[in-house]
Amino acid sequence: MTAARGSGTEEMLARAAWSRLVEPGDAVAGALVHALGARESLDWIRWAATSGRAESAVQTLVAREDEALAPLRRRLGAALARWEPRLAALEPAQEIEHVHRLGGRFLHPGAPGWPTGLDDLGAAAPLGLWQRGRPELDRLLTRSVALVGARASTAYGDRVAVDLADGLAGSGVCVVSGGAYGIDAAAHRGALAGGGATVALLAGGVDRAYPAGNAPLLERVLEQGGSVLSEVPPGGVPSRSRFLMRNRLIAAVSRATVVVEAAWRSGALSTAHHAAALLRPLGAVPGPVTSVASAGCHRLLREGAAICVTDAAEVLELAGPLGTAPEERHEQARPHDGLDWVADRVLDALSLRSAADVDTLARRAGLSPGDVRGALGTLELARLAELRATGWRRTRAVT
Repeated sequence: MTAARGSGTEEMLARAAWSRLVEPGDAVAGALVHALGARESLDWIRWAATSGRAESAVQTLVAREDEALAPLRRRLGAALARWEPRLAALEPAQEIEHVHRLGGRFLHPGAPGWPTGLDDLGAAAPLGLWQRGRPELDRLLTRSVALVGARASTAYGDRVAVDLADGLAGSGVCVVSGGAYGIDAAAHRGALAGGGATVALLAGGVDRAYPAGNAPLLERVLEQGGSVLSEVPPGGVPSRSRFLMRNRLIAAVSRATVVVEAAWRSGALSTAHHAAALLRPLGAVPGPVTSVASAGCHRLLREGAAICVTDAAEVLELAGPLGTAPEERHEQARPHDGLDWVADRVLDALSLRSAADVDTLARRAGLSPGDVRGALGTLELARLAELRATGWRRTRAVT
């Protein structure tokens, strides 16, 4: 049974702290907060992290007769070790005030405006959302469609995205996308041109536009009644893993998802897979059969995961059972293919330009120092990381 929650202010502050403490999509954190409540679970983390108490604290907690804690029994110790390095940096009240000064707010489950579609993600649902823009976010997303696709889009893909978004906005539909270059930007521009509201879900903090070149576009999104959202706290830096985890939010807040243009290995396909897993209607726009930029869309259509759509009217009609997410295929192995999630996250935290010590990498990656040291050995053997006099850095072998 879920623990009783504290006051609204306590819940908001605790969930804001959790958003800084863990990386997006941390299912162990989600299950713990669901079982104990945000404030009580955060208090437990602080107490358990005290020197000499961690092991006994974990044993005491998992011994409780609470079915919600059962899945955590073998994972809680490792999770505590990766959360601990960030405990000292928690300043939720200051971060909420910072976003307030930008005209924004922090949303959490049960609060006004919370998009209830996110609850379908279960333990992997965000513990809260940082928002700038229109307060009635849940109402804005009641009729919404996600338009996603490649950053390296073609003129064809950009034109289709603009036309679809323009038509959807003219029908009172909110267009959701990721605020990036390429299809994302075209979708936001089309929605604005159609006089509608659009929502951008970012992989970094809402106080910093990424890419910086889209800052004017995101300001127009806000000026026209849309919203900019992120589960990453203010100042958060976008990373490859955060982009991929962000995609689940795009699929969950939207009533349907359409992939406009995507290559075989495009990150937009992860959004499509999340939409299919959530049983959201999924569409794909066909491109020229000779276009590599549309190979991912053709893959979704060929394998039955998506329905073919070609204009806004067909998107509005999009409905019906979906196939399962297609099995991933690899055209050509890349240096970081095959890494486990810990090594992949450490690799994401390494820089080409400056070296960092283990503790710094642990804070960046949201892992324990022990996990970081083990992953660095793996990365060094794979020639993906190297030790310098001042610490560890990424090698240029990573593409």
